[in-house]
Amino acid sequence: MGYHYLDPNDLDATPDYPCDRRGISDAAELAALHLATYEMAPGEQLPRVYHYHDQREEAFYVISGTLHVETPDEEYVVEAGEVFVAEPESPHRAYNPESADGSVRVLGTGAPKSDIAHPYEPEDEGGE
Repeated sequence: MGYHYLDPNDLDATPDYPCDRRGISDAAELAALHLATYEMAPGEQLPRVYHYHDQREEAFYVISGTLHVETPDEEYVVEAGEVFVAEPESPHRAYNPESADGSVRVLGTGAPKSDIAHPYEPEDEGGE
């Protein structure tokens, strides 16, 4: 059996990431599940790029603040205590607007872990 007890605040931030990302799945050496905390100051975004995945299902639980998620169809405003879910092949970009009053903290999870993100260009309605 394997167990891990971690405080995300004790983990190193991911270098060269657009916001403060703490990789829980990396620290626990999880094979199938992606799990991380993200803290975005006003003007920062969670992903490196507007993207989609072939197979990965992703969920973002907002711990504090207000998360904005851009999709080809609309922009979602996700409040603390709420969850945004993106199914496979569904382009999205989670961010904290420049005009926000404060930071937003999110717990992000997804599976399968190894499904890479494909950049999505908003002018390409089909994502390709």
